[in-house]
Amino acid sequence: MHDAPYVRQATRLDAIPGRFDPWLLGASVALAALGVVMVASSSIAMNSDPFYYLTRHVVFLVGGIALAGWAMRTELKTVEKHNQWLLLACFVLLALVFVPVLGSSVNGARRWINLGVARFQTVEAVKVLYIVWLSSYLVRFRDEVNATWPAMLKPLGVAGGLVLLLLLQPDFGSSTLLLAITAGMLVLGGVNLPRMSAPVVVGLPLFAFIAILEPYRLRRITSFMDPWKDQLGSGYQLSNALMAVGRGEWFGVGLGASVQKLNYLPEAHTDFIFSVIAEELGFVGVCLVIGLYALLVGRAFWLGYRCVEMRRYFAGYCAFGIALSVALQSFVSIGVNLGLLPTKGLTLPLISSGGSSVLMTCVALGLLLRVSYELDRAERQVAKLRGDAVQPTRGTVPSTTQPPVQAPARTGPRPRRVEPVPGIAAALRKGA
Repeated sequence: MHDAPYVRQATRLDAIPGRFDPWLLGASVALAALGVVMVASSSIAMNSDPFYYLTRHVVFLVGGIALAGWAMRTELKTVEKHNQWLLLACFVLLALVFVPVLGSSVNGARRWINLGVARFQTVEAVKVLYIVWLSSYLVRFRDEVNATWPAMLKPLGVAGGLVLLLLLQPDFGSSTLLLAITAGMLVLGGVNLPRMSAPVVVGLPLFAFIAILEPYRLRRITSFMDPWKDQLGSGYQLSNALMAVGRGEWFGVGLGASVQKLNYLPEAHTDFIFSVIAEELGFVGVCLVIGLYALLVGRAFWLGYRCVEMRRYFAGYCAFGIALSVALQSFVSIGVNLGLLPTKGLTLPLISSGGSSVLMTCVALGLLLRVSYELDRAERQVAKLRGDAVQPTRGTVPSTTQPPVQAPARTGPRPRRVEPVPGIAAALRKGA
């Protein structure tokens, strides 16, 4: 009899829905819509069919939206339960590119697997799967990561194994991004910073040596420092990108009116699409794009912080990881277009044309929206519980209810009432 109200209360709590974060959803939709427009504009002169790349981009975007919808409906506890299989999938996917029949090579790099209808760049899926695994690891070994060397070094060792496979492809840009995500998530997961500095001090010189070991990487580093020295050679991409940025000025030359995209700027629809945005939409368009990324990444970090506050650590670490991935990739892509960083093959998330990147970015954002949904649902459930504690169900007496406290009986003499001075009282009545 007494348990019935609590059973009904539990049922009501389970029935409370959550809401997807509107700021996060709005920023994602705005970036995707801008991407469709800019892919159409930047690729219209690159093929005999002016809408080839646009059609391809829209098809992958629709597929990405479908995958994002699936991720938004999947409970995070279900995702967390399969974390070990996801880590195994990371190594399998990176190894598949070396299978002779399945792997596909472009410009000397083996980064894709051939699916028949299209090629898929496996590292894009690895980024998402690795973030989920590392989030689960930080939950299971949260205290050990901060206190012991082995717990801290294990994820670095896993990342090192993935980086080794990436360098064999080779893919130096994705390797750097994966290591940066690992370091960032470990710091946000509470790792001991003095202990973390040791692998960083050892790893940075080693990675710098690997960067200059290949002649083409060394040319990229030297050309980005002075692209005009060899404008028609190693500095060709960056010099044309900078010319596009300079032509845009404040408000741009107008949508569709870019000159650099007319076979002057290589990869105008993928790696250097930001330069086309700067040329056609100007400084205002550049600020709009950067503002949308800042909103998306800032909101993701805020969601992660709120999840950690509510002890929903897996959800919080997933949000942190996705925020780091989007922030670092967009920062590198924009930095390359503006001549601040050496040329890397990293796309601008949700904007650049690229099937694998579009698909997996949508999956990552779908997972992030699921985090916002479950956070909002948890906050509503907590508010419901607190409301029930303040206003208990009619007909039931909460176990914490105590009988009213009786005031102690007065034993001393009754205090004498102080009458006001007659003159003051009369003056007050007259003034009133």
